[in-house]
Amino acid sequence: MDEPGASTPQNPSRPLPLSLLKLARPHQWVKSGFVLVGPFYGLADTGRTLAEVLVPALLTAVAFAFASSSCYVVNDIMDVEADRNHPRKRRRPIASGEVSVGTAWGFAVVLLLAAASIVLLLPSSEGSSVRGLVGLTVGLYVLNVTLYSVWIKHIVIADVMGLSLGFVLRVMGGCAAVAIAPSTWLLNCTFFLAMFLAFGKRLGERRTAGANAEGVRAVQAAYSDEMLRMAVVVTAVVTLLSYSGYVQAREADYIEASMGNFNLLWLTILPATFGMLRCIVLLERGDYDDPTELAVHDRAFAFAGLVFMLMTVLLIVHFRFGSG
Repeated sequence: MDEPGASTPQNPSRPLPLSLLKLARPHQWVKSGFVLVGPFYGLADTGRTLAEVLVPALLTAVAFAFASSSCYVVNDIMDVEADRNHPRKRRRPIASGEVSVGTAWGFAVVLLLAAASIVLLLPSSEGSSVRGLVGLTVGLYVLNVTLYSVWIKHIVIADVMGLSLGFVLRVMGGCAAVAIAPSTWLLNCTFFLAMFLAFGKRLGERRTAGANAEGVRAVQAAYSDEMLRMAVVVTAVVTLLSYSGYVQAREADYIEASMGNFNLLWLTILPATFGMLRCIVLLERGDYDDPTELAVHDRAFAFAGLVFMLMTVLLIVHFRFGSG
């Protein structure tokens, strides 16, 4: 029997470059935004200008984007049969036959080399240690995703923790790029938010795939609807509590005297809470099988995310740099 996806179709539906671009999943590069979180919140503690922090942070985000695309390609190669049983994933380039397995492997190597090259472009003002630490986090990210693809994804709970660790490594990579230590609250929020997204994705799959959920993801056999509902709610609550702890801990930095010493950062909890709970509602209804798609397709969720980011940026700029 021929290797699944080993040959391209006789009449490809799109040119090979476009198929490779789709295979890289550029829409998932938004996840590299986690690289920028640490540098942004720690900007005032670095003693450097915005440009001095932004350049290495953005380069690191690009490196993680290319590395993640390489991992997505490898994952699609290994999951080709399962993807063909998925109502949406069967249209992916390898599963549909648009890209051969051999071509996909070559593309994965190119993407990984691109990520390594980006790391070497990091400013050398901090010495080789920054490049080394960023390279280490990118390497650990690739190792983590590889282990996930070949082993961890088959182990209940560990599969979600493995995915979540990938987000934590992105945050740590961003912090390494600007030579700051990630805080406990930042790691906690990142880890539990990522677990919420991963559990939500599994719950969404059970809603959209129904009885075929195990064919889409084998580890679904170890989960149940009730267990996933509970996990989604628990991780959402822990994420919000972790962020609330940060808001309370930094109260002195965001006090507005003209409003009776009110902590203005507390207002960011409102869009954060709305976004989390709306995500749960839409996943429960089966409208989406991937929470990350909400940022693109659901206007209310996207608006909540935009409001949260704008409020946070304005408050940080006002209180930390306004006096200057």
